[in-house]
Amino acid sequence: MKKLVIWFVLLAAVVIVAVGAYWWLDLRWRPRTITKHQAEIAKILDGSGWVSPGLTGPKIYMIGFRSCPGCIQAKAELLPPLQKAGVDTRVILFARRDVNGLARSTPAERATVAELWLNRSWALMDRWDKAPIEAWTAEGLPPADGDVARTAVVDAGRAMVERLTPLLKDNGIGFGTPVLVWWSSDGVMHGCSCGSPASYRFVRKDLGAAE
Repeated sequence: MKKLVIWFVLLAAVVIVAVGAYWWLDLRWRPRTITKHQAEIAKILDGSGWVSPGLTGPKIYMIGFRSCPGCIQAKAELLPPLQKAGVDTRVILFARRDVNGLARSTPAERATVAELWLNRSWALMDRWDKAPIEAWTAEGLPPADGDVARTAVVDAGRAMVERLTPLLKDNGIGFGTPVLVWWSSDGVMHGCSCGSPASYRFVRKDLGAAE
């Protein structure tokens, strides 16, 4: 009887370790199927100031801010293979709100976000991405600060995040940038807070992009 108990304890420990490893290495990186608020989420995304290279394949939206480390990595490692597969990679950038009087965006960032939302220039975003963050001055772009209309556009980006956050949360997706939302080949809406490249393989598989 004693040996049986020992074997049972050992077996239980193995199962627990196996389940934990499976969650750690696989399950926690899988995207969520969006089953709630689908129409509202799609409307918010489509009506935002996204920019894209203009491809005609399936759509994926990536939401983030310029200096977000996960966004920078996703643009470099995830978007190119998706674009190669014809996926229309729609990037939505926003300037974060100040917190307790501390600025979390710069005048140059706000000016660029406003311009991207208004004129949807992929080339502008590409230039911004290639420049060191601290060196970007938004030269040649109208400032958003002091311009009522452009300030309203910047605020629209922030409001978009605030509208999406509870809708995604209802589907088990936290708003940790970058947030990705897409439709698989069978028309199912998926999403994830994809701050780790461990999630990329699931996104590529869903959208038919090679590793």
